[in-house]
Amino acid sequence: MGIYMLHTTKLTAAVLALALAGPLAAQDGEPKSGGTLNVVIQPEPPSLMIGLVQNGPTQMVGGDIYESLLRYDFDLKPEGQLAESWEISEDGKTYTFKLREGVVFHDGEPFTSADVEFSMDKFLRESHSRMRTYMEHVESIETPDDHTVVFNLKQPFGPFIGIFEPGTAPMIPKHIYEGTDFANNEANNTPIGTGPFKFDEWEKGSFIHLVKNEDYYMEGKPYVDEVYYHVIPDAASRAVAYETGKVDVLPGGSVENFDVARIQAMDNTCITDKGWEYFGPLSWMWVNNDNKPLDDVKVRKAIMHGVDRQFAKDALWNGLGKVSTGPLSSSTRFYDGETPDITFDPEKAKTLLEESSYDGETIRILGLPYGETWQRWAEAVKQNLSEIGMTTEIVPSDVAGWNQKVADRDYDLAFTYLYQYGDPALGVSRTYMGDNAAPGSPWNNVANYQNAETDKLFAEAALMASPEERKAAYKEIQDKIVEDVPNIWLLELGFPTIYRCDVKNPVNTAFGVNDGFRDVWLDK
Repeated sequence: MGIYMLHTTKLTAAVLALALAGPLAAQDGEPKSGGTLNVVIQPEPPSLMIGLVQNGPTQMVGGDIYESLLRYDFDLKPEGQLAESWEISEDGKTYTFKLREGVVFHDGEPFTSADVEFSMDKFLRESHSRMRTYMEHVESIETPDDHTVVFNLKQPFGPFIGIFEPGTAPMIPKHIYEGTDFANNEANNTPIGTGPFKFDEWEKGSFIHLVKNEDYYMEGKPYVDEVYYHVIPDAASRAVAYETGKVDVLPGGSVENFDVARIQAMDNTCITDKGWEYFGPLSWMWVNNDNKPLDDVKVRKAIMHGVDRQFAKDALWNGLGKVSTGPLSSSTRFYDGETPDITFDPEKAKTLLEESSYDGETIRILGLPYGETWQRWAEAVKQNLSEIGMTTEIVPSDVAGWNQKVADRDYDLAFTYLYQYGDPALGVSRTYMGDNAAPGSPWNNVANYQNAETDKLFAEAALMASPEERKAAYKEIQDKIVEDVPNIWLLELGFPTIYRCDVKNPVNTAFGVNDGFRDVWLDK
């Protein structure tokens, strides 16, 4: 399963053809050219320069402007993008990419291996925190010719083939950025990539306008002439914008969950929760393992069995998503659902609580201030825990306050959700490794879970070349962590993309609308 099916010394012609074909077989009818695509963007991105800013809105728009060497399908298998083929050595230490010929940046300059080397080894090492971590595994980069790039790793790093997407590894034009102050380069205001759309105009607070790249290397693509990203701050107003026809696409999270069913019932309206496979958004409640009585595993298990997650899925998330089985999303590589039992069982929860050190203390619940759905969820959990005999209170907070309280470890239970980036070594280990638990960040091992055994397994699994060995290691990790219940895992979140049914192919990779609208066409 996963991208490791391509761990061979040489791609066969058949596999290569499939990699280049991508998801196009799933298209509905014969594509038509022309038209305008109107999409909601919220919040407004601080920048479109995806090599400098990696938040969701920047990745969404930037995915139309910038590209990387690969794309990834819904099973996280790689497909050719700026690379038309790739080989991985038997020892897992050498990755050789053959680049497409005839690719040019939006300013007409050719894209070559020199741009890949500059992007990966210079620009992103300096400006992209996640990429800096990944590139620590790279010993050197060779460019034997304009269309060949060779990455020589210090040791095998299993997730390496999964990092070549625009939000992680965008290809930056060397001729524009070399020798400059990257953060203050004037080109950041008029971003230039190789993608299917070119930047045209940004009216702050209103819209971002992209136009078709007439020199795009894929014949006939993109199909639509232009894309408008509309900035609409209020969720209710975003719903109205769809209902009145101002926008055609509502990306996941654009409207409140309680509005989804009503909008979905409209004529010519389609919905999908696909396109989040790479991110694998997993929700949980951080448990402050340093606070009594939460340092008692029986208290944590009582809370885990006492929370009705199926109710949350059905009543609060419109049936979308999945009930979690532990620290890995089911779309993340090496997921194993056969973990120790954490199902809803209030009677078991009551027994565990009676056997535990809990003595009536008030447990503070810090909700996630991302809208009414999350507030209702905190209230539902409070009710669940009261029913098993636990005293709780909800701590109100805004986004800045939530960030501060979680970073300062000023909480007992705190709602959150994080992305997993397709591989446990990229997006899971960071929240459970003992040496990544320092206060000051809301995104690391906030629970301060300490387990030397799983730390060792995480470190070893990331450097295994064999997918089979990695799978076995991550199975052991999942079982051990679930047995310790350092957090209260909730749902694999289903963020529905809502769109008009005559907008064809809006979600066609594991990155959804973040991956660009290269393949979208309008049946109007």
